[in-house]
Amino acid sequence: MKLTKKSHACVRLEKHGQTLVIDPGGFSEEDAALGADAILITHEHPDHFDEFRLRAAMENNPVAQIWTLTSVAEQIEAAFPGRVHTVGHGDTFTAAGFDVQVHGELHAVIHPDIPRITNVGYLIDGGKVFHPGDALTVPDHPVETLMLPVMAPWNKIAEVIDYVRELKPVRAYDVHDALLTDLARPIYDRQIGALAGAEHLRLAPGSWAEL
Repeated sequence: MKLTKKSHACVRLEKHGQTLVIDPGGFSEEDAALGADAILITHEHPDHFDEFRLRAAMENNPVAQIWTLTSVAEQIEAAFPGRVHTVGHGDTFTAAGFDVQVHGELHAVIHPDIPRITNVGYLIDGGKVFHPGDALTVPDHPVETLMLPVMAPWNKIAEVIDYVRELKPVRAYDVHDALLTDLARPIYDRQIGALAGAEHLRLAPGSWAEL
């Protein structure tokens, strides 16, 4: 499996000539989802869900399909009848040749005064990759590669470290990092790398790794 990091929370997975894209939002490249056979969206926030990017991908590939939660599906399913699938915690499906399990229900707390929205995470190929979206969800299954939301308005580095410790992945790649400046990255790298108990890695947008 080939993992390509796109900007912020978006990643592309490729296997056997098919491509799965997760969270091509407004902080990601305009072409982040182009060429996708399947697209997964974790929640409705614009840094994860961008209708322009989804429309471009769906029009580029007339057989591409989207899997997402109700709040996103309601906004785009009319434009692509039969190609948008609603999922929730506990669901399983196959998308572009990848086996997917859905874990989680709610977005992490940003502030008690802000109502929580729904959020789901996607466990790919039996734990080969887990993308939690905007939550620190712990699936009931071992995880090999965690897409780690390293910096957000809803988290702090102690929570990030404890999340990796609880999940115990083999490795963790940074995502949700558009707000993290190059000046601050060494601090996060040093502390997560030293304390989290898993190999901590990051890829520049456009870079890739073989899993």
